[in-house]
Amino acid sequence: MTLSDNMRAAAMMSASMAAFTINDVLMKLAAPNLPFFEQIFLRGVMISLGLFVLAAMWRQLQYKLSPQDRALTVLRTLAEIVSTVFFLKALMNMPIANLSAILQALPLTVTLAAALFFREQVGWRRMVAIAVGLVGVTIIIRPGAEGFSAYSLYGVAAVVGVTVRDLTSRKLSKSVPSSRVALAAAIGVTTMAAIGSAVTGEHWVMPDLRAWKLIAGAALCLMIGYTVSVAAMRIGEIGFVAPFRYASLIVALLLGLFVFKEWPDGWTLVGAGIVVATGLFTLYRERKSATASPPGVRIR
Repeated sequence: MTLSDNMRAAAMMSASMAAFTINDVLMKLAAPNLPFFEQIFLRGVMISLGLFVLAAMWRQLQYKLSPQDRALTVLRTLAEIVSTVFFLKALMNMPIANLSAILQALPLTVTLAAALFFREQVGWRRMVAIAVGLVGVTIIIRPGAEGFSAYSLYGVAAVVGVTVRDLTSRKLSKSVPSSRVALAAAIGVTTMAAIGSAVTGEHWVMPDLRAWKLIAGAALCLMIGYTVSVAAMRIGEIGFVAPFRYASLIVALLLGLFVFKEWPDGWTLVGAGIVVATGLFTLYRERKSATASPPGVRIR
């Protein structure tokens, strides 16, 4: 059976989310023994070298970007830098499952942003679902409540950054190799880490063998996640592919429990459930619109 572009993209997105989450766990495990920017820099060097080798093997380094694609790649890289810093700051200071629950708002924010900036049609039902989903995010964060962490807002900032990154990926020409896009992001993040370390005056330390293994494993997982997620967002429809990010929540819950002995409280689970439910509803409406509508007619 031949899979459609959407189904292939959905499988790729699920795999990339699992890879990203395993990377998060490995980075969190390495964090106590390494300065923040040094950790990002070491991982970034490994990722950049790996992606460079892949791009060379695939003969994609010679590809000439158009001026528009070059500008989009720069914008995407900047969004990657912003989301990386905010996400890792949050990751080092809050439970991984709680942070993952916040990031489950991404399918909703991507759909909303696509409607606002790309003029994609999103009817009132999905708009209501997005609004309810954002309420779910508020329940997860619970500003002003006793268990509130300011680092939850860092998670929200990471959501904004990833939304921009994914929408920018969508606007790239389909002929642009995914490895080139991922390589540009990796080099950008690595350069940012070097500058950030110099500006903040971090005192670097020599990683021990365990730290090297953790950073190398994180680099491998992130390299896989980079490449596969870019390809997924470009070959599938945003509204169909984005909800498959929920695979990361399942992986984060399991790894948080078994690796860090953490489990979200009841309110966090309620908020995450609302966000996931509304995201799945947007998927349902998108699929119903695509399969039940005659040409030129959209059901919402």
